Amino acid sequence: MGSLDKLILKILSGVSDANIGFDELCNILINLGFDLRIKGSHHVFRKNGVEEKVNLQKDGANAKPYQVRQVRNILVKYKLIGK
Repeated sequence: MGSLDKLILKILSGVSDANIGFDELCNILINLGFDLRIKGSHHVFRKNGVEEKVNLQKDGANAKPYQVRQVRNILVKYKLIGK
């Protein structure tokens, strides 16, 4: 199991939403085929077939916990894990 898979499992577990690195969360979305657009401090991710857009901002070195929950909900809703 690679580090990306371990991080996805950590996100899906929901145990440590406040301890997910911002860059790590961005890398997961990019590896899952999301397109990135940066406007100021906002990193906006879009993907064909996914209605919601993901808007991430740094909270120090980590992603904000509510944004980790948003990504988790999208991963589960669109069954993006295991592809």
